[in-house]
This record gives sequence, C-alpha cells and structure tokens, in this order.
Amino acid sequence: MQTRQSNALRDPQKSLRDAKTAVSDGKPYGEPFDEVHEMHEDGAPRARYAGEPGFAAVSVSAMSSTTRDAAPDGKDTLNGAPTDAPESLEPLGPDDPLAPLPFNPYKGNRGITRAWHAMKNSFAGFRVAIREESAFRQELTLAAILLPCGVLVPVEPVSRVLLLGSVFLVLIVELLNSSVEAAIDRISLERHELSRRAKDLGSAAVMVALFICVMTWGLLVGPLVVRWVSGWVRAM
Repeated sequence: MQTRQSNALRDPQKSLRDAKTAVSDGKPYGEPFDEVHEMHEDGAPRARYAGEPGFAAVSVSAMSSTTRDAAPDGKDTLNGAPTDAPESLEPLGPDDPLAPLPFNPYKGNRGITRAWHAMKNSFAGFRVAIREESAFRQELTLAAILLPCGVLVPVEPVSRVLLLGSVFLVLIVELLNSSVEAAIDRISLERHELSRRAKDLGSAAVMVALFICVMTWGLLVGPLVVRWVSGWVRAM
C-alpha cells in the first residue's frame, strides 16, 4: 500500500512558516500531521490515538472551524449564535438553597434601632415566661435565692463564675424549652408522637441543666457547708 508523503516531511520549513502565519493572523490551525489523521463521518479530523491529550482539543477546534461563520459585527459565531453570548440561567425555585430569602418586614431595622427593638422583645419574652410558664417561675425563685449566695460565698473567682453560670444555664434552657413548646402548639394542638417527642426532649434538656447546677453547687459549696455545720455543732 503506497502512502502519500506529508507536506511537513517534504518541506518542513514551509510547514513551520504556515503555522507561524496562522498564529499571527488569529486563524485556527492544527498540527503539521493533521492532514493524515482519520476523518469523522462529518468530515472533521480525528486524532490518531484517542488517549492522546490533544484528542479533544483537535476535534473541537476542527469542528468549530467547519461550523463557524463570520458575524456581521466581526465576531465568530457557532451554529448561528455568538460564541461569547452569556448562558441563560433559569430562575431559582423557592426550595433551592441558593435562592434569596423572602422579604421579612420584621428584619428591616439596623444599628441602634435594631438593638432597641431586640431589647424590647427580650423583656416581652420574660414577661410571657413569668406569666405563662409555672416551671420558669419556680426556677426564677430558686435563682433569686442562689444568685446572692453565689456572690457572698467565699470561693475562688472561677468557682464563683461556675456557681452563677450553672443557675443562669437552667434559666436559659427553660426559656428554650418553653419556646419549643410554644412553636409546637402553634402548629397544632392535637396529640402527635413527634410533638410529644419534641416536648420530652426539651424537658430532658432542662433536667440535665438542673443536674449540672446541683452538681456544681454540691462540689463547690458542699464542703464549705459541712465545715460550717461541724464548727457550729462543736461550738454548742
């Protein structure tokens, strides 16, 4: 089988000049041996080995050169459409995580105004908790007794912070539990397994906070109380 000698082998200097001329003119060109590559059914050249790195680049550039037309404004077009035209994006749905949140009229305040309204809402929450939640009233009464004791008891500063923090932790968890219960009742007042589970979990969180408070006060104040009681008994 007789094969035709490539132009690059017959005149390598001429092939190199043609490649440099194509680069200076901004025209797409292939490798010197592109003319001996196999051809696709649509006439586009195909690389000799599909595993070569230049396989996709050669095919795309060749197909683009066969289907590219000159636009009236001088820009290249692909299949009649400008190649640099931005892709049309579909609008994001309401369930898309990247979709913007709907406008909230209660989030329009900024700066000092926002802080002022937040403080008013916080005091309103305290009033509602005291008026509606009996458990919060009981824990608030306990805090009214323990907080002065935590300030006056002779312990290290770190221990004092732990004593006071454990009391505030109980109040915080109780407020969160009350908010969860209010949200569940807002959704539905009917008995449901998931609603019962959510309220039970909130109650369990309050119990853990109470256990932490009792353990902290028992470990830090318990030895002091025992020493005071034993001294008082010996004095009698």
